[in-house]
Amino acid sequence: MSETLKAVRAANERYAADFGDKGQLPMPPARHFAILTCMDARLDPAKYAGLAEGDAHVIRNAGGRASDDAIRSLVISHKLLGTREWFVVHHTDCGMETFTNDIMAGLLKDSLATATIDGSGWHNTDEGPGSPEGRYINWLTISDNAASVVEDVKRIKAHPLVPGDIPVYGYIYDCKTGRLIEVPEATTAGRPG
Repeated sequence: MSETLKAVRAANERYAADFGDKGQLPMPPARHFAILTCMDARLDPAKYAGLAEGDAHVIRNAGGRASDDAIRSLVISHKLLGTREWFVVHHTDCGMETFTNDIMAGLLKDSLATATIDGSGWHNTDEGPGSPEGRYINWLTISDNAASVVEDVKRIKAHPLVPGDIPVYGYIYDCKTGRLIEVPEATTAGRPG
């Protein structure tokens, strides 16, 4: 058993020992909102948004991007579980800013092993095997953080399964300060209408 697995299992035992009445929480989020944000380990939506179990839906993916699957989750969050407001939260120093679709496709073509980055860019650590399948995916990389928040809010609002009366707010989490910084153009684009 790996050390990581042991640590996770031990932490879960401690958590479950004090679980209390959390097993009685209803399925719909009590605060009726959802957050779409990045999977980056430095972001803790429970802390930066003041959440406890049962408060809100948190949808996480690389970059916090409004992929088809993220929008699928938001639609379910609203339609079946009653969320009425959504937040798109990207962040500073995001790994999605460090590569392009072509770089990712090239890395995957040559090797499926973990790559490394240095001052000259991304590099594979071995010679393979790889797969050409990476070229068929839009990795939704980021070249301008604020612009990507605006793009994602607009993509959500334009989706035919998203009701027009749901406000979608756009923010960037500052990894150096812990502050949420509004992207006004995104929030404007996300107004109910």
